[in-house]
Amino acid sequence: MASLKLLIVEDDIASLDLMAEVFTSLKAEVRPVSDSREAAGLVDKEKFDGIFLDLEMPNMHGFELSRRIRQSSWNKTTPIVIVTGRDERQTMQEAFAVGATFFLQKPVDRQKLSVLFRSVRGGMLENRRRSTRVPIQTDVICEVGSRTVRGVTWNLSQGGIQVEAGDLHPGDAVRLSFHLPVSGIAINAAGTVVWANDKRQGIHFTTMSTQNQRSIRDFIVAVEK
Repeated sequence: MASLKLLIVEDDIASLDLMAEVFTSLKAEVRPVSDSREAAGLVDKEKFDGIFLDLEMPNMHGFELSRRIRQSSWNKTTPIVIVTGRDERQTMQEAFAVGATFFLQKPVDRQKLSVLFRSVRGGMLENRRRSTRVPIQTDVICEVGSRTVRGVTWNLSQGGIQVEAGDLHPGDAVRLSFHLPVSGIAINAAGTVVWANDKRQGIHFTTMSTQNQRSIRDFIVAVEK
C-alpha cells in the first residue's frame, strides 16, 4: 500500500519543519502548511489519510478548521490529531466535539512524534481502506422489492459499490449478490442507492455479514498491493 498522506497545519515554523522531517523519515507523504486558510482550501479538494492540526492559529482557529474538515466531502472521516500546549479538560471536550480523533501535547520532539505516528498509523490505514475504491467487473444481481435487476459491477469499497444495472433510483433499498474475482467468494449485502445516472449507480452498504466485510477488505488490500 502507498505511504500515508498527511496534512500538517502549524504556524510555528520550527515545529512544522520538525513534524514534516520526522513523518517523512517514517515513510509518510507530508504536506506542511503554515496558513490555516490555505489548509481549509486543501481539505475541500484533496483526500488526506491524517491531519495534524495546531489549535492556536491566526486567521482561522483550529476548532473552526476542524469543523470545515468534518463538513468537507473529501475528509469528513479523516483522523484529526490536535496539536496543542493546552491540557484543560474543556479544551479536550471542545476538540472532540468538533471532530478531533487524537491529541498531541506540545512541546513536540522526535520521540513523541514517532511514538504517536506508530500508534495511529493502523487506524489511518483502516480509515483509508474504508473509502478506497478498487476496480471490479463481475455480474451482480440487484433485488428491489419484487423486481430483479441484473448488471455488472465497476468498483468496490468497504462502504459501497458502483454498478451498471439500470432501473435503480436514489433511495431504493437494494439486496445485492455478486462474487469476488479469483476467490469466487459470494457476497450478499443490503444497501441503498445514493446516486444514479443514465449509465451507473452508486450503492451504500447498510447490512453485511462480518465474514463478507472481511472478504471485501482482504480483496481491496490484495488489489492495492
